[in-house]
Formats: sequence, structure tokens, C-alpha cells
Amino acid sequence: MKSKSTTAKSLLKLAPCLFLSLIAPRAQAADELAAAPAHVDNLDRYVPDPDPRIQRRISEWQDIKFGLLMHWGTYSQLGIVESWSICPEDEGWCIPPTVSDYAGYKKMYETLPTTFNPVSFDPTKWAKAAKAAGMRYVVFTTKHHDGFCMFDSRYTDYKITGPDCAFAKNPKADVTKEIFNAFRAEGLWIGAYFSKPDWHNENFWWPHFPPKDRNPNYDVERYPERWSKFVEFTHNQVMELASNYGKVDLFWFDGGWVKKVEYAKNAPSEVDGYRVTKVPNLDIHMDELVTKIRQKQPDAIVVDRAVPGKNQNYLTPENQVPSEMLPYPWESCIILGGGWSYSLAPEFKSSRELVHLLADIVAKGGNLLLNIGPGPDGTWYPAAYERLAQVGAWMNIHSEAIYNTRPQAPYAKGNLRYTRGKDGAVYVIALLPEGSTAVPTDLALAGFTMPAKAKVRLLGAPQTSVRIEGSGTSARLVTPAGTSLPSPCAVVFKIES
Repeated sequence: MKSKSTTAKSLLKLAPCLFLSLIAPRAQAADELAAAPAHVDNLDRYVPDPDPRIQRRISEWQDIKFGLLMHWGTYSQLGIVESWSICPEDEGWCIPPTVSDYAGYKKMYETLPTTFNPVSFDPTKWAKAAKAAGMRYVVFTTKHHDGFCMFDSRYTDYKITGPDCAFAKNPKADVTKEIFNAFRAEGLWIGAYFSKPDWHNENFWWPHFPPKDRNPNYDVERYPERWSKFVEFTHNQVMELASNYGKVDLFWFDGGWVKKVEYAKNAPSEVDGYRVTKVPNLDIHMDELVTKIRQKQPDAIVVDRAVPGKNQNYLTPENQVPSEMLPYPWESCIILGGGWSYSLAPEFKSSRELVHLLADIVAKGGNLLLNIGPGPDGTWYPAAYERLAQVGAWMNIHSEAIYNTRPQAPYAKGNLRYTRGKDGAVYVIALLPEGSTAVPTDLALAGFTMPAKAKVRLLGAPQTSVRIEGSGTSARLVTPAGTSLPSPCAVVFKIES
């Protein structure tokens, strides 16, 4: 008879062949960014937090612009999408079509901790690379939907410090604490991603019934005491993060379908021949939870993703960039390459694409949260370090056009992106095409009104002469032909008056 660990290892050897056909299409689709309408994902439904202290913190967060998101868990061993392969829904990112025995697959998935042993885990190396790239905050998946905790929770054994986890005896076993300490030491803000749904918890997916979809597999109104226990469990775990892990600047809650829902109890079961499905009222008591968080972390920003209301301190379009400037706090979370979690054969965005993304997002009033999925051994892809170093080289010259800025009309026009510093300086970021070898000689600033008596200079080339020709809305920036590029990705003109 094989042990649990041996069985898991055998399945892991087969997993890439079994599941790559599922994950590759999702990863590819997720990595194809398009400009999204400004109203996508309820982006037009922002409710400001009434607390002036939190408003100030949100403004400070808007100053730092560039962050790192990391999806990491036992699923990284399979190179598959995070958590979703155990969700029994008819979606392309859920159960692989090669799985004919769902119960057997789910049982195998739940043994993944026995082989999860990221012995090369070095969060200091990650933190230094992120800082060098110009990142100023990190958001780490302390728990994803599968319920496996990457922190030392006393309320479950399904955790990286649990008795069945291969990494549990390692001195760095509480990887959340190690990551938070390492990034905090480099001066970055600390963010805790936390999944509200927990598909491992018996009070979310009750073993009495098979799971049906991403929701609880029982009627929460028929069994209110069971749902109450889950709410208590969730609050307890969040308060562990708020109490035991130092200063936490962001609490980033995922799983927006777990929310309070108001509906008519006596609604008809059918309308015009189509069945109406009652949306479950998964009230997690978020107002109460946020109050408790801020008793421990009074400066904490809370992001209750995709749940309109005061507990969504900023909005989070996923793998999308809005097509226009948005007049409220927002952040695009975007994949570097592959999927959100570790992928077996990812294609990465180029450094040019990343610089253009950052400039485009900041010009439209947002922050960029770039995702890297660590591997099962606790390392990043080598290409991730390369990309971050290249972005950092651009930021070393041009960061004043990014940090501490706000949108400046016309925001995004053609290949130009505009930002404004707090001192009133305007930055014109010219996004350069592949193969550029010299600074553009003639830039028409369509939609921008040039201030009278303005002066302009090229960042990274202080000796370069830049002339303003024309005035008002007809102004142009003219530089000598053949002027060397400070960066092949984008150049920045600073306009002061």
C-alpha cells in the first residue's frame, strides 16, 4: 500500500499531462489585455469611506502607484490555476475535462500539502527585486478559495504549518510572516489577500452534501447556525492576520460573491418561462469585521472586492485597463505571464509592455498591481527578475512622472500619457514602439494646453535642448534629430511653468 505522500507524488508526476490542456487556454486569455470600458465590473459604483483618516491613507496609497501581487499555494505544484480546479462549475477554468472522477481528484488535491516543500523560499530576494523595480507595496495570498492557509492559523490544520505539510518543520514555515517581514524591511507597504469563501471548511462546503458550485452547498437560511459558525471562523482568521503579523496596510478580500444580498423572499420561481435562481445571502458581516480590523490596524485600507460600498476603499479591475481616466481610487491587477499562479510554460510580458502598462494606468488615475506566481520550490521564474530589473532601470530615471502624481488632461492620447506632480509640473510620457533608437523629434500635444512661459526638459538627458513651438493647444515639443534615448521603452518630458 502506498502512503498518502507517495500517492500524491505519483499524481503530481501525471498532473502536468492531465491538466495543461485546461490551464493553457485560460492563461492565454487572461494575458491578453484589452482596454475595458470604464464601467466594467461596477467601476462606476464607488462609495468613499467616510473616515477622514482612511481617506488620507487612500491618497497616500495613490501616491505609491506600483505593487506586487503573489498567488502562491499548494496548487503551484501542479502548475494549474489557483484553487478553481476543485470548483464543480461549467467554466473553462474549473474542473479539467480530463477528470472523470471528481471526488478522487478533490481527494488528491487535498493531499498536496504532504508534498509542498518550498525549500528554496527566500523572501528577502523577492523583496529586494521588487524594491529595485520601483514597487512600493505587496499583496500576498494568505489564503485562497481552496482554504489552505499560508499563515499559522490556530483555527485549522489545513495550513503550511500544519502536521501534514512537508514544509511545516522549516524555520520559515510561516511564509506569510517571513514575506511580510522581508518586504516591510525594504520599506514596502504590506497587503494581506484573504479569500472570503473557503472550500475546505465544513461550514462552507458541508461534507453532508456534494459541492455544487462556488457557493455553500447548503441553504444558509435553512441552516443559519452553520453559516454563523463560518462567519465566526472567518473573523477569527482575519483577526489573526490583523493581530499577529505586524503592521498590515491593506486587507484585500477576494470572493465578491460572499456578500450580503437583499432580495424578495416571495419572488416567483419562474418569470416568462425562465427559472429565477435565488442568490444566496452570504452575509459575512463585513462592517463588523472592518471595525474589528481597524481596532488593531487603524490605518488599514480595506478592499472588499466587487462589493459596492464603503468597505471597498478602492476598485480592482482584474487583468484589464479602463479605456479612460477614472475619478476615484483604483488598481489594475495584471499577470506578468502565464496565469495568476505558477505556470509550466508561461509567456511573459516584455519590459516595454510593463512600462507602457504602468504609464497608461497611472495616467488614468490608477495603480498597477503586477502578479508573479512563485513556484513549488519557493523560487520565481528567472524571467521575473529580468523584467523587474528592466522596469527598475526605467523607473530610476523617470519615477518622478509616476510617484506622487495625479491625472492630467488629456490623460491618454495616441502614444502620449500625461501626469501631474503635486508641485504643478506636468509630465508627458511618450510610449515608444519596438526598435526605437532616438527621441521623437516632433511631438504634437493634442488636447493639452501649454502654460505661458513654460519650460521643458527631457528626463535622463538634462543637456538636451527641447523647444516649445506654438502655444496653448497648438504647442509642440521639438528635440534635435538623433537625440539618444534615456530608455528604449518610453521617454518623459517635464513641463514646468
